[in-house]
Amino acid sequence: MEKFAISIIVFTVFWGLIGGVLPFLIPKGPHRRLVQTMLMLTSACCWLFWLCFYLHQYRPLFGPQINSHEARALRELWGQDL
Repeated sequence: MEKFAISIIVFTVFWGLIGGVLPFLIPKGPHRRLVQTMLMLTSACCWLFWLCFYLHQYRPLFGPQINSHEARALRELWGQDL
């Protein structure tokens, strides 16, 4: 299994435990439902934020940008044998 799949699985399990298991371990009290809802929403948002951030790094929409002046300077500095 490649690193990409392993990291997706690990973080999905981590946030799944926080949002799916931890809310049921909250002791009874007047604000139990509020705390459960907060845990579920927080874990869903954090997982989604992490997933978007990770996927953006894995497959960027565009690569590094360089203008023609900088390219000429690099060609002179490094030579033509690139």
